[in-house]
Amino acid sequence: MAPQTRRSSFPQVVIEKDTDSEESSSDDEDVEEEEETNVVVLPEEETIVESKKKGKTPITISLKKVCKVCKKTGHEAGFRGATYVDCPMKPCFLCKMPGHTTVTCPHRVATEYGTVPAPRKNTTNSLEFVFQRQLQPRVPPIKPAHVIPDQVHCAVIRYHSRRVTCLEFHPTNNNILLSGDKKGQLGIWDFAKVHEKTVYGNIHSCILNNMKFNPTNYGSIYAASSDGTISCTDIETGISLSLMNLNPNGWEGPSSWRMLYGLDVNSDRSVVLVADNFGYLYMADIRSNNIMSKPILIHKKGTKVVGLNCNPLQPDLLLSCGNDHFARIWDIRRLEAGSSLYNLEHKRVVSSAYFSPLSGSKILTTSLDNRIRVWDSIFGNLDYPSREIVHSHDFNRYLTAFRAEWDAKDSSESLVVIGRYISENYDGAALHPIDFINVSTGQLVAEVMDPNITTISSVNKLHPREDILASGSSRSLFIWMPKKQDIAQPREEKRILLCGEVSKKRSKKHGDNGDDDSDNDIFRSKDNGLKQKKLPSK
Repeated sequence: MAPQTRRSSFPQVVIEKDTDSEESSSDDEDVEEEEETNVVVLPEEETIVESKKKGKTPITISLKKVCKVCKKTGHEAGFRGATYVDCPMKPCFLCKMPGHTTVTCPHRVATEYGTVPAPRKNTTNSLEFVFQRQLQPRVPPIKPAHVIPDQVHCAVIRYHSRRVTCLEFHPTNNNILLSGDKKGQLGIWDFAKVHEKTVYGNIHSCILNNMKFNPTNYGSIYAASSDGTISCTDIETGISLSLMNLNPNGWEGPSSWRMLYGLDVNSDRSVVLVADNFGYLYMADIRSNNIMSKPILIHKKGTKVVGLNCNPLQPDLLLSCGNDHFARIWDIRRLEAGSSLYNLEHKRVVSSAYFSPLSGSKILTTSLDNRIRVWDSIFGNLDYPSREIVHSHDFNRYLTAFRAEWDAKDSSESLVVIGRYISENYDGAALHPIDFINVSTGQLVAEVMDPNITTISSVNKLHPREDILASGSSRSLFIWMPKKQDIAQPREEKRILLCGEVSKKRSKKHGDNGDDDSDNDIFRSKDNGLKQKKLPSK
């Protein structure tokens, strides 16, 4: 018996292309009894393959280039290597203004371009006159550029199992760095010895958003998490005490699940201040570890309060910021809904807000409209910021929010550090620098980068006493120090600790497939003097 060939009927197939360079040839086509195929080339650069078979749903295969921003055909937008290509239908990605692209944006060439200077107050106050003529010239300027930490001294690669969310230096031990991650883990790293590291993974069940040291006991640290709890953890033993649990009954749906974001400690009142994702503020007593009062609505109901900061000289002044496009100043002594002293309006979400670390008279905010805003005096006119600095920190998903932070060692309270989102082309490599900006003038003081670090350093923390910068890039931690100026000294080798195998073992053990935001945390060794150590898991 002769073998029979099974014939299948295909539905209508439509193929869309951008070019007509590929022409179909019908010389070798077989014409079957039940199905006849016609190929038509249209002048609009579309090729349609129609199957004259009724009763089938047509299948459309589009090979056209579609813009990911406006979803229209004919052009593309996004990163091409180290260059960001703008969508012609949208404003500039950096400054959010129409008329030019990100590549030609003047703010990208000069950070201080368009910076609005602080307005001159029309006053005849003799005290201000004396300050301007005699005292202000004596204010020490910004620290010189050569003390900027611009070289990677040591690092721990893939230290955390998820992306780093916050960093904190120990108040007394200069070599201890604490870090939190998206999985709720708390890491303790002695970067002077590099290999001495500890990760406590049983403190929180999800994102560790903020942490502050206990002002009465530097051996313990408070942490706020998206699981709705505040923990007080002993950094030596890892024993954790829960101060607050806003979800005692577990998961009951997104409408009732409370997550804690902003956190600060008021040492004068022995109070831990924390805010949630519904706009409420909570206070817990450090001495009794109990909630002091009912929650207070300090931002628009239903919006996250992502930042809290107490004034260093007047701790009763509280600065908060959130997703309702406002940063607000409060007096803790008469704290109630709608009683804010002042509301600082922004165009988009405010990801951070801080008082200046020494005098407490300045305010620094970071907003997702790619603006760093500075108020030079909290006792002056707060209707408008003294300065708006355009900087690239508007981001998509899978990144910890960028936050501009003060340098506590700078007596002029002018230097801030923040990571950059848009990459730059450095010898063909797409790198994301860490920027040091003088917020008094808007000038870019320094941009530090390493050709081995190809990921975005969104979390950055300056040491309060040493010229050291800690940065969290994806799951890795990096310590930056100034380059040695004396060339006669022997070259100090970098020390790098790899934890990739340890992370893989943990992921397999817990059935974790990894995180989308940490797929590309690659550290390539290009330096011959670079030491890499692999340690077995403990």
